[in-house]
Amino acid sequence: MATHAAVSAEPTLRRLVRTDLGAVTAIDAASVGRSRRDYMERRLEAALREPSLHLQFAAERAGSLVGYLLARKLEGEFGRAEPALRLEIIGVSTEEQGRGIGMRLLGELEGWALKHGIREIRTNADWRNHRMLHFFDRTGFELGRNHVIDCAVHGGQIIEGEDDKIFAPEHHRATAELDYGAPAANDFETLARDRSDVRSLAPEDLADIARIDHRITGRDRSEYITRLVDEAMRDSAIRVSLAAHLGGSVAGFVMAKVDIGDFGRIEPVAVIDTIGVDPGFAAAGIGTALLSQLFVNLEALHIERVETVVSRENFELLGFFYRAGFGPSRRLAFVKRIA
Repeated sequence: MATHAAVSAEPTLRRLVRTDLGAVTAIDAASVGRSRRDYMERRLEAALREPSLHLQFAAERAGSLVGYLLARKLEGEFGRAEPALRLEIIGVSTEEQGRGIGMRLLGELEGWALKHGIREIRTNADWRNHRMLHFFDRTGFELGRNHVIDCAVHGGQIIEGEDDKIFAPEHHRATAELDYGAPAANDFETLARDRSDVRSLAPEDLADIARIDHRITGRDRSEYITRLVDEAMRDSAIRVSLAAHLGGSVAGFVMAKVDIGDFGRIEPVAVIDTIGVDPGFAAAGIGTALLSQLFVNLEALHIERVETVVSRENFELLGFFYRAGFGPSRRLAFVKRIA
């Protein structure tokens, strides 16, 4: 039986380690009603593999883990020049809730951010998650300037349009196992994807993707793009990232994942991390081809919804997604600016 002193003592904050996996999974399962052990294990392994990009803290009291926080560093998302942090998930054991442990964990993250010149923490949450929204309100988060949008995965024809400025919704991570290089059967009219060779993203596509990114953003972000492609090859649940080939080179790409866990999700939703089209192929319908093929692949996986995040000032990209059937999501984007 725990003593009163042990219960009253301030929790100790430290980094998560492999042996915390069971306790983290148990706390999470008690909160959401199901186990997400695979997701937690992947996030922990990613943090151990690349500690400079992943921040994972634990709160421990009397030798027992009572809370945790998972976050990661953002660098090139939305074409950003300044880094930020993305709060992926935060959890506190049921018996310890209401004792300020979540605020302590967030404070630890903010302290790390300040030491590394980072001034923003970003996240999102379902507007119906009142407990989390209340936590964000108490800890100084505000509604972000980005729109979370989603739509039902569908096999109907996507309206084509100008897509020369399509680039960079929110980055989460990308993908890992299944290969969709083979042509998919469909019963609707000839689409943009039939006029280009859309296949699974491959490591050899890296140079072309970096070139496309440079043409769109005007900046050399090779290091960021290399990391993004590397994650697309190994760091998620299901591989659904695609590249469109035209004229012997990559003309566009979409990085997406199907996973459970980020931002408290408990159902599989496809998340589009980044989509880019070479301006030199602006009239070729490459963006439409990529999105159309992605929908076909997601239907085969019985994934019902797809989501992404777009800056509210990116009218070209918002218009592209709205023409494809996207609309406002029940998830809201939040940001905390650190003084």
